[in-house]
Amino acid sequence: MRIAVAGATGSIGSLTVSSLERDGHDAVRISRSLGVDLTTGDGLDDALSGVEAVIDVTNAPAADRAGSVAYFATTTRILLAAEARAGVRHHVLLSIVGIHRVEGNAHYAGKQEQERLVAAGPVAWTIVPATQFHGFAEMAASLTEQDGVATIAPLLVQPVAPADVADILAEVAVGEPQGRYVDVAGPETQDLVDMARRTNDARGRTVKLVPTWAALHGPAMAGNVLLPGVGARIAPTTFDEWLAGQRQA
Repeated sequence: MRIAVAGATGSIGSLTVSSLERDGHDAVRISRSLGVDLTTGDGLDDALSGVEAVIDVTNAPAADRAGSVAYFATTTRILLAAEARAGVRHHVLLSIVGIHRVEGNAHYAGKQEQERLVAAGPVAWTIVPATQFHGFAEMAASLTEQDGVATIAPLLVQPVAPADVADILAEVAVGEPQGRYVDVAGPETQDLVDMARRTNDARGRTVKLVPTWAALHGPAMAGNVLLPGVGARIAPTTFDEWLAGQRQA
């Protein structure tokens, strides 16, 4: 089956391409660095020739709420219109668990708009909401780190391995459109501060972590907000297993 991956050169995109090719599919890589620009549509019609399904794992550059919404709105409209012209039968969107329960987060606002456009669009769809990836804690701490000190919110999360999500996206894409898919999560709940500490230890980095709700992620994300709902699909890889792989790397 010929399946395109939008955002193919990113971390989750490259894993999704690998998963598709491992299963014998023809994976088409869509990325600005490869000559296909979703903000303008340049190269998109050619890239989607003969494609039956598209997996969208694109991410927006850092921006405020208006910028995030505008970016996702533009790229999603352009991608869906090109899919309709090409006769694509299935659009699969990777989204995030909990975005409809959080106000004030710029990235989440953009993802909500992206979901809205997909659900109202011309191509049959499946939206796959996943929890935060196992590397999320390290990323969150790195964004605030200064002089060996980083602030980080004490979020409760149920992180999932990117490779597991890639496998699920590939599986979903070859099937029939399902509308909103069940939440996808890892097998265990974790404290984000502890995850960041353990990841830094695994990488041999010394960073003083300061837990605070004044960090990038505020109290709107506290409690169970970011946890998967009832009936979630639980991916197999634990945080400990993922961390062991990072140490070996």
